[in-house]
Amino acid sequence: MRYSNNERHPLHSVEPFGDFKEMIAQQVEKNPDAIAYRYTVKKEDRTKTFREFQADVNALGTGLTEMGIHGSHIAMVGENCYSWIVTYLTVLGSDNVYIPADKELPFGELINVIEHSDAEYVFTTRSFEAKFRENADKMPWIKKFIIYDPKETAEGRFMAAEELMAMGRKALEGGNTAYIDEKPVDEDLGVIVYTSGTTGKAKGVMLSRHNLRSCVYYGMMVSSVMPISLSVLPYNHTYESTCDILVCLHHGATVCINENLRTVADNLKKYNPYIVMLVPLFVENFYKKIWKTLEKSGKAETVRKLLKFSAGLRKVHIDLRKVLFKDLRAVFGTNIKKIVCGGAPIRSDVASFFDGIGIDLCNGYGITECSPLVSANMDNYNDYRSVGCLLPCIDVEIREPNAEGEGLIFVKGDTVMMGYYKNPEETAKVLSDGWFNTGDYGKIVDDKLFITGREKNLIVLKNGKNVYPEEIESYIAVIPEISEIVVYSLKDEQGNEVALCAEIYPEISYAAGREKQEMQKYFLEEIEKINVDLPIYKQVHTVRIRTTEFPKTASRKIKRAGLGQQAPVSEEK
Repeated sequence: MRYSNNERHPLHSVEPFGDFKEMIAQQVEKNPDAIAYRYTVKKEDRTKTFREFQADVNALGTGLTEMGIHGSHIAMVGENCYSWIVTYLTVLGSDNVYIPADKELPFGELINVIEHSDAEYVFTTRSFEAKFRENADKMPWIKKFIIYDPKETAEGRFMAAEELMAMGRKALEGGNTAYIDEKPVDEDLGVIVYTSGTTGKAKGVMLSRHNLRSCVYYGMMVSSVMPISLSVLPYNHTYESTCDILVCLHHGATVCINENLRTVADNLKKYNPYIVMLVPLFVENFYKKIWKTLEKSGKAETVRKLLKFSAGLRKVHIDLRKVLFKDLRAVFGTNIKKIVCGGAPIRSDVASFFDGIGIDLCNGYGITECSPLVSANMDNYNDYRSVGCLLPCIDVEIREPNAEGEGLIFVKGDTVMMGYYKNPEETAKVLSDGWFNTGDYGKIVDDKLFITGREKNLIVLKNGKNVYPEEIESYIAVIPEISEIVVYSLKDEQGNEVALCAEIYPEISYAAGREKQEMQKYFLEEIEKINVDLPIYKQVHTVRIRTTEFPKTASRKIKRAGLGQQAPVSEEK
């Protein structure tokens, strides 16, 4: 069946823009001295206004034109920082192609990505300077390594980004407006994003400027933007770079740049954001830490009673959540209104808790190949079980639906990628007549998209029953002592999938001093309580205990490839 956004619910009004330089100019015209970015460098707090940001972008862009860099592929490798954003918007405003490389990759794989992308120039930060100097001979095709705040003298193939920007400023003062006047073609390739897939080899997703523009413009129609955002997730992923950085820039919001995962809690209080974009794993960790603290302080039962009391008041239209749960909300700062989640389903107990203390937990759905946004929950029409309403610029088809209406999700429209870079075979597998096969199963109910599971993760048992492991994981993950869980099938000697196994990484505090057998027995007992409410084919009767975290992608998704292949069904119970 085919679906589109039927606009039953009012959409937000969004100011159109022709390209990303125009988007910046709109903010400079309206709010030149408003703060665009807040961040910390060497423990020193810094800010940049929209006027200063535009000046930095124009300086770097003009520096590139002075060096004759046109139509080139430019890679960026670095931690989340202001310089990353300047480079990103500079390249988007030119006729060059941006390659946001994953800094978490082993350096050998990083070199492979840079080579495959045909990058001729690499921007990087001081953190990665030594690695690039050590490996420069392995990358003879790179014309320049451009380093922000280099530690060593920049010469030869190495150049300081500050020198390039100074060159651009001097040229601007001399009347060079080549970069400012440049109008990149909207439909041309703008970005190559290498996916960090959970089940296979990374591919270079080709996105045009039109793809990104459409994601910003139409995405803001279904999801409101707040005045201050804390920017946490890796910038090389489109979820953060498009839905946070570009969207906030268009809206004129302040982006507060979080340095690393260790500083998130402190920066929530320091910057007091209204909104933060996270993946469910982050939210679940906050949830568990809050309850652990409450249990330790003896306040857990009081909070449970307050949550019930508050829920009763809300039924008669009395909302005291901000007052009753002021201390709990303070974990996220004094302004927090909304946490946007993407990348995986939200557990019902987690969503209910955040709603109960007065923080909107809005789920959305995206995939890199769709720039990345497909749908998002609207503020006045939020259902955490779903991933929200479709963007107005796309159509969705649910193909070969089962009796419950679940089928493969295909997407067509302005956010769908151009294809995979130098990989026509893989492109042909997923893209036909403009329709992109997401590889996800789902259904649409009352204008909302519901994700059931991944095609690659689907378990087909010997009896023909289909099991989505994500569903089973969501049931079991409510056990407090579980830190991470993956459900997969165990096979018999003929290779048939015959039973379900839960592989569990326990909470560190619970696992301390306990033997595997003790933990295994406990989790089996807890899972058996859950099994009572599940059909037989969805029940888990085997548990494996991990002593280390599951391997993950840079966006904190568990890599499933290879899991469950170590032993036959007869191994453990």
